[in-house]
Amino acid sequence: MLPAAGEQLDLRLVPAALGAWVVAWQGRLLPGGLLLVLGALLAAAALVLLGTGRGGRVLVAAAVCGCTAASAITTGLHTGGLRDGPLAAAAAREAAVTVEAVVTADPRRAMTAAPGGRDLVVVRLRVERLDTAGRSYRLRAPVVVLSSSAEWLPLLPSQRVRVDGRLRPAERGDDVAAVLSGRGDPVVLSGPSRVHRAAGHLRTGLRRAVDPLPARERGLLPGLVVGDTSRLDAEVQEDFRTVGLTHLTAVSGSNVAIVTGAVLLLARALGVRLVLRGVLALVALAGFVVLARPDPSVLRASVMGVVGLLALMTGTRRAAMPALATAVIVLVLVSPPLAAAPGFALSVLATTGLLVLAPPWREGLRRWMPGWLADAIAVPAAAQAMCGPIVVAISAQLGLLAVPANLLAIPAVAPATIAGVGAALLAPVWLPAAQAVAWVGYLPTAWLVLVSRVGSAVPGAAVPWPDGGAGALLLAALTALVVPALSRRRLRRLLVAAALGICLATGGLAIARPAWPPPGWFLVMCDVGQGDAVVLNAGRGSAVVVDVGPDPDAVDGCLDRIGVSRLPLVLLTHDHADHVDGLSGVARGRRIGLVQVGPLDEPEPAVLLAERTGVPLGRPALGERRRVGDLSWEVIAPGRAFRGTSSDPNNSSLVLRLTVGPTTVLLTGDVEPEAQRDLLRRRSDLRADVLKVPHHGSRHQEDDFLEAVGASVVLTSVGAGNTYGHPAPQTLDRLTSRGARSFRTDLHGDVALAHRHGRLVVVARG
Repeated sequence: MLPAAGEQLDLRLVPAALGAWVVAWQGRLLPGGLLLVLGALLAAAALVLLGTGRGGRVLVAAAVCGCTAASAITTGLHTGGLRDGPLAAAAAREAAVTVEAVVTADPRRAMTAAPGGRDLVVVRLRVERLDTAGRSYRLRAPVVVLSSSAEWLPLLPSQRVRVDGRLRPAERGDDVAAVLSGRGDPVVLSGPSRVHRAAGHLRTGLRRAVDPLPARERGLLPGLVVGDTSRLDAEVQEDFRTVGLTHLTAVSGSNVAIVTGAVLLLARALGVRLVLRGVLALVALAGFVVLARPDPSVLRASVMGVVGLLALMTGTRRAAMPALATAVIVLVLVSPPLAAAPGFALSVLATTGLLVLAPPWREGLRRWMPGWLADAIAVPAAAQAMCGPIVVAISAQLGLLAVPANLLAIPAVAPATIAGVGAALLAPVWLPAAQAVAWVGYLPTAWLVLVSRVGSAVPGAAVPWPDGGAGALLLAALTALVVPALSRRRLRRLLVAAALGICLATGGLAIARPAWPPPGWFLVMCDVGQGDAVVLNAGRGSAVVVDVGPDPDAVDGCLDRIGVSRLPLVLLTHDHADHVDGLSGVARGRRIGLVQVGPLDEPEPAVLLAERTGVPLGRPALGERRRVGDLSWEVIAPGRAFRGTSSDPNNSSLVLRLTVGPTTVLLTGDVEPEAQRDLLRRRSDLRADVLKVPHHGSRHQEDDFLEAVGASVVLTSVGAGNTYGHPAPQTLDRLTSRGARSFRTDLHGDVALAHRHGRLVVVARG
């Protein structure tokens, strides 16, 4: 039951909640001392206001000052603890350290190694003892560990460990004090707490219970229940993103509402008294928190779920809005980093939509359809309207099928969640019964897979949209215009006229702007200075990027000019700054599906991106073939990780042989003569129409290799006036003497390859 549409909202605590939220969100970027001073001033202002009178507006203003003061103080203490002290000092000098720490989250694989390699594991710790430079310190500070040791993976939160490694600073605004590159295996000092041991048994039991299911459903069901996406199929994950169902695979307030709501309904059907029903719901809530892990995101979801359940069960908005505002205040005071978490914003906004927009929309829809259908449409539509600005800010795309996809998903979510929880509870005591219950959950889970697959295949399921704050504000403004326009005829006409005006203006700009990239393009070599960045057209605002150059702004600008908003794959040929340091620019407002790297050390920008965003990392195997849109390619090198050569990273570069229609392209990274000779020995046919000249055209080239490729077009990515002498005149002479046309980013700017009437054409942006 949704709250009544005509009931007046009690918004008195909302300004205080917004103030506390904004201060905690932005305060993480400010010095801790400044925040403490701000908090003291705001607290004084609150006391002055309380002393001047007792009017309603005065109390609201005092509440705003008091809550923002508390937020400034707690955020200042938190950020000061991260940036000051011995741990931060050791990180600043990148010191070798030994730490004793407590595991605070499940370790996870951030990168799956190629055969014969080692995985990269990421785990969060709370450091309680630091040994460095002959001194020991007692402290409590969060760090994130990056390690190639698989011994981390079985560990559970609350276990105490000792590990050696080297610290380096975290990025400003991160919620950890430092990044620790672990060396060797962790030494386990103590076992997990009873709560986390129980949660570990239940989560392991759930994975065992779903083992008999088909692969896609086997990976999805644990995600629906407890947010465990460790086995989620990559295609399912991408389909969910496209149609706006990703929120289903993260623990949210809806999970809490489903579990506790099911307990309440069952207790009511059995005639249990009201007070006992509340006790049972709290027990169910506590049990779910244990199962899903009692970390800040789960606690946030629990609080929001209780607020949403309160609104649904009581049918009142008046009590629910103060409860929501109070929840926001308490959460940002207890855990200031939550204020900057997208999941927190989405939870708050979705709950707000449930309370503010869904009731009147439900009443309007009930004039045309049954009440149950009106409820089913109003809830996801309201949530999508409220959450849309945050989603586009993150993904740089507007999902046009999000509402219908969520509408189709609603009937399946609760049965799948309840079946998954049942399977998790049964698995430790009776696995066959748990597997039978998991098969019950298979049917709704398979329906969700089908909805996402069909929806993502619809042309225009997601359209490009400005990213960041600008995109969020634009969509929020449009939403604010559309919502009232839906019920007012004059506003509807005005909205149509405005939309036509926007379309005409946009069309005029498109006509006036020179065409870039050219029609039929399939490859753009970006001008990123002294470095490499190649963009491969995957269709409809999507691209594969091979290397990202040294400058985030340069590669970001190149992708903006092309109109790329989605990157199913980023390949980093090797770990040199001129190929990997621009990765943060590639990630600005763009959704990245996977990052693949070469066989040697993991590039630090890729590892940090994976930790911050959850983008999976991997290593392609020799001979791996992929197809995206009209592109297909094969990884033809390295045949092995080179050791003891003139440049092991260069020689270990990934080399791709790309095919687009009638054209073949060889992308060579920075391979030196040793790797070029290795390719000649292993490959009988290296011919290609286009060659990306190895190592920016350096003089170190194997002439037989260039002869074997026999390219008619050669592309050299190089910075103007570089100090390396790139490209070497003798290298270009060797290539052009064979009739090849040469294009260089230092002379021609961005360079595009396109097909026109079946012929290869090269267009320079200049």
